[in-house]
Amino acid sequence: MCSSVRCVSKVGSVIDSADVRRIALSLPETVEKEAWEMPTFRVAGKMFITIPDDETSFAVRCPIHERQELIAAEPEKFWVPPHEASSSWVRVRLAQLEDMEELRDILVDSWKQAAPTRLLDAFPGTDFPGTE
Repeated sequence: MCSSVRCVSKVGSVIDSADVRRIALSLPETVEKEAWEMPTFRVAGKMFITIPDDETSFAVRCPIHERQELIAAEPEKFWVPPHEASSSWVRVRLAQLEDMEELRDILVDSWKQAAPTRLLDAFPGTDFPGTE
């Protein structure tokens, strides 16, 4: 269930776009930049998260073959709007997330797909300071 920008997750905790922003900006060398009139998050100039207007979902990088599997397994959580069908992105509904750990895992995975090798080598695990 969502109000304008706050969504109650499956386990009853409130997960919103502020949580996406907080976790994203805690990842190494991440910056926020507005594009297409929405917040986007980038590492080394490569975008890895967007938060569309209604802020009830967010988009992350996802290889197309994995995206199809995600959507098939959890269509209530993962989806792709028609205009993004040929891209390597997937949308995630905030209200369908299990908890903050799942949100963090999804964001870190997208960051890893965009981050340069030097950052991946410098931060080989997913235990980044401030993302807990």
